[in-house]
Amino acid sequence: MIFKVYYQEIASEVPVREKTKAMYIEAETEEEVRKKLSGHGFNIEFVQKLEGKYLEYEQNHHNYKLEQL
Repeated sequence: MIFKVYYQEIASEVPVREKTKAMYIEAETEEEVRKKLSGHGFNIEFVQKLEGKYLEYEQNHHNYKLEQL
């Protein structure tokens, strides 16, 4: 499955909407995604499972890049 992760790069800073970034990660569960990112110091705001038409839309977007962690 593919998950879209919304995050802030620095966990110690107050979250600001304009600084929110997104990455795409392949994993079996949301828990696995969070484990993969646990050592990176990110403030994870939201993890969203992508499937169907929404996944197709994201894959056709110019910023789509599957992260290899």
